[in-house]
Amino acid sequence: MNKINILVASVSIAAACSAATAQELSETGTFLDGVAAVVNEGVVLKSELNREQDLIIMRATEQGMQLPPAHILREQVLERLILEEIQMQRASRVGIQVSDQALNTAIAQIAENAGIAFEEMPKILENDGISYPEYRRDMRKQMVLEQLRRIDVVGRISVTPREIEQCLANLEDNAVVNSTYDLSHIFISVPGSATAEQYAAAEAEANQIYESLQNGADFAELAIRHSDGDTALEGGSLGVRPGDQLPTLFFDVVGEMQSGDVSKPIRAVSGYHLVKVNDVQGLIPQSEIEQTLVRHILVTPDQIIDEETAKQRLEDAYERINAGENFGEVAKLLSDDPGSANVGGEMEWANPGTFVPEFEEVAGKIEIGVLSEPFRSRFGWHILEVMDRRIYDNTEDLKESNCVQRVRNGKLNNETELWVRRIRDEAFVETRI
Repeated sequence: MNKINILVASVSIAAACSAATAQELSETGTFLDGVAAVVNEGVVLKSELNREQDLIIMRATEQGMQLPPAHILREQVLERLILEEIQMQRASRVGIQVSDQALNTAIAQIAENAGIAFEEMPKILENDGISYPEYRRDMRKQMVLEQLRRIDVVGRISVTPREIEQCLANLEDNAVVNSTYDLSHIFISVPGSATAEQYAAAEAEANQIYESLQNGADFAELAIRHSDGDTALEGGSLGVRPGDQLPTLFFDVVGEMQSGDVSKPIRAVSGYHLVKVNDVQGLIPQSEIEQTLVRHILVTPDQIIDEETAKQRLEDAYERINAGENFGEVAKLLSDDPGSANVGGEMEWANPGTFVPEFEEVAGKIEIGVLSEPFRSRFGWHILEVMDRRIYDNTEDLKESNCVQRVRNGKLNNETELWVRRIRDEAFVETRI
């Protein structure tokens, strides 16, 4: 995969094919747009639909996948855009926003992963016919949607101590836990409060798909044609996941499967799943890590305190602490971090990856007992001091945290599907194609 494909694959950017979008011209030569669907108080434009459809066709062509008939593909793409519009409206109502700083950090990480300098992104995208402003817009949208799902779905999934204990007991010496899986899946959904007849119809469709796969049909093509899952238009790909973070529904199946195997239909509350193991690799779990004990002072710019004032306050604090004032007392008076200000800015022992990258970079480089100069993160201006470092055996912590994640992931698919179905049913939608 070349660099630009990595960039495009990193986010579902509906605007990527804007240069190839078919639009109509009026008699005066100006571009016309139209409404593909009315969604509550918003709309999905025909130009958005065309761009997304063009992008999917481009990807399918590159990967040699057979797409469904044009009218079915168009309906599938429109339904995806309708769901996105419903979610974006909800995100707006609950006040979810992604700052320019957070967006830049995310794009910089994508560029770094692709081996590209952040400053080169606009030109590289432009050379491939992709508008950088539209790339940023759609990247921001995906980040908003991720935050919304964390609030509406992930944040509401409870994990009980009993579930953690049961998980720990089940995971002992389990081969799935010590592996990573590249999976794809096909999901045949049933309506909420489905009847026995509806379950039977979904099962029959799933069995028919399974039989086609056993006879050599391409999994990705059938996913595009039949799956009701979020990743259907990407051939059903779920990506690479550690074994202990697989949904419970899949965890109990993939242990008996090899690369290339496809499961028989698996019944769930919301329908039937077929899972394909694209690849499986052994995983050596980490048992020891270096933890860092940090204290810091944060000043967050707002409508009253601008960037320069915030920075100046920390420069003054930096001088006072170096002159002998107590760090903890200054933190209590000055810091805007509600989690640490009352305890003198001190944070708990932190594992690698706990902090945002810009904070972690400073904490990782500075020596113990040395006060950093003011620096900027997505949260505001900081000064920090590393109080200590230690090598910590985190095997048991890792097992427990992985179990929490596994139990949550085991519930996530069904909870997400039920949530999407609910907000779709509650929305007013009128299609116009």
